[in-house]
Amino acid sequence: MLKIYNTLTGKKEPFEPLTAGTVKMYVCGVTVYDECHLGHARSALVFEMIRRYLEHSGLSVTFVKNFTDVDDKIINRANELKIPWQAVTARYIDAYYRDMGRLGIQPATVEPKATEHMAEIIALVQVLIQKGVAYQVNSDVYFQVEKYGAYGRLSKRKLDDMQAGARVEVDECKRHPMDFALWKGAKPGEPSWDSPWGKGRPGWHIECSAMSMKHLGETFDIHGGGADLIFPHHENEIAQSCGATGKEFARYWIHNGFVQINQEKMSKSLGNFFTIREIFEKSEWSQEITGEVLRYFLLTNHYRGPLDFSDQGLREAKHAVDGFYDLFNRLKEPAKTEGPVNEKFTTAIERTRSTFKQAMDDDFNTPEAVAELQGFRSEVNKLLEAGLSTKAGKQARELFRSLGSVLGLFQLEQWQFNVVLSDIGVSGLTDAEIDRLKDERNEARKQKNFARADEIRKTLAEKGITLEDRPDGTTRWKR
Repeated sequence: MLKIYNTLTGKKEPFEPLTAGTVKMYVCGVTVYDECHLGHARSALVFEMIRRYLEHSGLSVTFVKNFTDVDDKIINRANELKIPWQAVTARYIDAYYRDMGRLGIQPATVEPKATEHMAEIIALVQVLIQKGVAYQVNSDVYFQVEKYGAYGRLSKRKLDDMQAGARVEVDECKRHPMDFALWKGAKPGEPSWDSPWGKGRPGWHIECSAMSMKHLGETFDIHGGGADLIFPHHENEIAQSCGATGKEFARYWIHNGFVQINQEKMSKSLGNFFTIREIFEKSEWSQEITGEVLRYFLLTNHYRGPLDFSDQGLREAKHAVDGFYDLFNRLKEPAKTEGPVNEKFTTAIERTRSTFKQAMDDDFNTPEAVAELQGFRSEVNKLLEAGLSTKAGKQARELFRSLGSVLGLFQLEQWQFNVVLSDIGVSGLTDAEIDRLKDERNEARKQKNFARADEIRKTLAEKGITLEDRPDGTTRWKR
């Protein structure tokens, strides 16, 4: 049975959806004022992986992930670039889809924008005022945290001990330092919408409550995001949502860990962050790193723990992914035997499927799941050397594709994998051209023209093609 670590309770709990067979999940998306960085990639991948596994387990998932498209940072970027704020959000939403596409991350079921939900946001603020947990000061509206007795239960903080933290505005108009803005009165030159309190725009926290309840209902199964959102964002979401409905907001809270560079949290303020675009286009990586390689790297770390980003880690991931596709190529070669599937292979298939499921059921333990696939790859390679039937080879490939689909891995056929590598500049040669050069090199070796043979090997290596001379006298190549 699937168990999930619930930040709200601080322990792993059996996952039981509100409605049998269906899951409703909301994840806080990006604020679209800049390029997505590696932290965004990790969060997006984690929750897409969770969705994939839930669907793989036979559940129907409604997955909502928002865009924050009105915010102080967006306004500041618009002023910096001297363009309309709408142009800023359009630019970086496009950049988001470009980067997610490179990573093979599927769109959510619904991807709402805050600016498209002003009616729902305003209506929710009105309810909070009517319930007596929010108050108006001029054209601003604040949530009164002292009116919500359970404030701090997600972040395990006590209200009396709290100080105004990141993204919590200090304002003399507040009744308590931790009160937070639900609606902000308009300022000159800023985007604004009509409301009962005058022109203005929503606070950061209220938009997610309004959008999640609009698309998933007042209570839903899973709410997720990065660990940096636990406080104040998710804490405030709980307060305002429960304050409005009197019901539990989300039943399971899932948070992914930080990305570190040299064991220091990646952040723009420290200047030690990488955008997704940089990773794919940086000269020392661009010849090696595909979206699948980056996915593999991210998934070899448990989603709740810190992830230390390094060149070495990326290259190890590339080597591992290459090893899987090399095996898939070998599985397409004529079998040494066409006998029945042997018992050792059948046992390996059953163990891999079972162990993979156990790992994923244990709070989505992707490092253990990947390790099991690596072990199965090693076993299949050994069985191939001993003689593996075509039928067994097909079963192995089908298992890799089936389990790999949960992780977004191993779905490319070899020709597609070659196209991906060609797109990033690894090789512009067709398979036929490589075969011709391989055959020419073999002929040169027969003629003892080793200079020409070495020249061909070097030419292919420069194009990202590796030749492998086998003991039986044949030569294989791989990109």
